[in-house]
Amino acid sequence: MPQTSPPLSTLLPPLVCGTATFNSQYNLDPYALRTTDIVHRALSLGIRAFDTSPYYGPAEELLGQALDTPFVHDNFPRHDYFLLTKIGRISGKAFDYSPAWIRLSVQKSLERLKTDYLDLVYCHDVEFVSSGEVLTAVAELRRIRDQTGKIKYVGISGYPVDVLCELAEMILQETGEPLDAAMSYANFTLQNTKLSSEGVPRLKAAGVNVVPNASPLGMGLLRRDGVPVGGQGDFHPADNGLRAAIRKASDFCDRHGEKLEVVAIRFALETWMDKGSSVGSMGDPASGNPWKRETIEDIGGIKLGVSVMGVSYVEELDKTMRVWRSILDGREDGKSTALRAGRQGSDHEWSLHRQADIQDLASDIRSIIGTWLDFTWASPEPGFVNTRYIPAPLPTPAASPKQELLKSSVEEEYEVGQTALVKWHV
Repeated sequence: MPQTSPPLSTLLPPLVCGTATFNSQYNLDPYALRTTDIVHRALSLGIRAFDTSPYYGPAEELLGQALDTPFVHDNFPRHDYFLLTKIGRISGKAFDYSPAWIRLSVQKSLERLKTDYLDLVYCHDVEFVSSGEVLTAVAELRRIRDQTGKIKYVGISGYPVDVLCELAEMILQETGEPLDAAMSYANFTLQNTKLSSEGVPRLKAAGVNVVPNASPLGMGLLRRDGVPVGGQGDFHPADNGLRAAIRKASDFCDRHGEKLEVVAIRFALETWMDKGSSVGSMGDPASGNPWKRETIEDIGGIKLGVSVMGVSYVEELDKTMRVWRSILDGREDGKSTALRAGRQGSDHEWSLHRQADIQDLASDIRSIIGTWLDFTWASPEPGFVNTRYIPAPLPTPAASPKQELLKSSVEEEYEVGQTALVKWHV
């Protein structure tokens, strides 16, 4: 089966900084976050990939502003980092997978991110539209890739693992070309490991090159303080019964001197690194060598499962990176990795002990979660109706509407719902 060359798996870093947190869904005021500091710190720590979406409120704008700075221009050429974004989701209830909207969405993402090309573009939350719409969207993204070079790789993203598998299989059958990536979220966590048990075998068989695991905390469910409540209130779809089970698991962690989110992050990152390796990547692993572009060859030469981790504060990022590097220290060649990065050889042994402790805690936590293990919420909810705007044929240049009118007509067609309407500044 033909694949994009070079394969995405040879280039994409195994740790991706997610920017869904740069949004009022997770925070009261995303503009008040130190997003530029987060992005600069991430680059300084070796992170070389950022995942975003027009649906994430101002996330693309904030990420683009952070990258369009002297610090980045002077130290990190564009080819040194990856930008991953999405098309198709407009608001909580509006999706548009039409070629006309895809072209506009890609162009606006390029402008907001202040870049000439996008490394990977996903069809966003594919379970909300028909398989035919997804096929049309993938074809259009590939056309843009082949004819303009503004897109390098094409994938799909969504929540239900079975839907991702069915679409990946369908796309391969219908086009003869497999997807470069299929990203799922909240499906490889302490509570739910369906991405590994059900997703990886089918996605790999469908030729999908990379399968990133996003939201290892289950969109904030696996936290001592419960789900995050931002400017849009309690958005999380988890049932009350599942929330109650997670609270019991958190109480268990408290009694053992641990925090649920600490155990959950390490479990997901560390376990997916192996479970997702067959659909993983070999890009810069961010092992801690300062100001050095690395490859997987520097830490053993084996593909690592790709994780997408979002943070809201620099301090959260620093903690995440300490965990990530400790996990790398515990791998087969981990002692050499630690020494090259200026850490201690004994960090290898400490990491192995911590790995065993986390696995023991995870086993107990999963027993407490009980019947809620591998439970998934409905996506979309029953009765969902897509209120998408279906654009009319594009006018001739002489009849093109004024920019202000085009902006108004597009925005008014989309229902805001419970999530902020993306402001398309066209």
